[in-house]
Amino acid sequence: MPRATNSPASRQRRKRVLKQAKGFRGFRSTHFRYAKDAVRKAMQYAFAHRRLRRRSFRTLWIQRINAACRPLGLSYSRLTEGLKAAHIEIDRKVLSDLAIRDAAAFASIVTKAKAALEQKAQAAKS
Repeated sequence: MPRATNSPASRQRRKRVLKQAKGFRGFRSTHFRYAKDAVRKAMQYAFAHRRLRRRSFRTLWIQRINAACRPLGLSYSRLTEGLKAAHIEIDRKVLSDLAIRDAAAFASIVTKAKAALEQKAQAAKS
């Protein structure tokens, strides 16, 4: 009985991996044995770095918000405390975008946060 090689599926699998390895340098883009390992490792890096990208964007947004609210007399932590006290639910991405594109709207949000902080301080005194 002749040996079955499953040729179409094997060829398809190799073509798929080599297509994913397009742009890699050296043997990693032309030889299946090396491309297979390179593609697997690239997928691991892609998975991990999707999470790192979210983390780095969050820190960027916080830095932008902090830089925008300091001239208005608040630090980032006091701003977030004031927003929570004023029951303003707005995420960091949108707040950062407002700080960059619409300074007047951002300033009004900061004044509401300041007012809420003052009310909170008054309530604590009495």
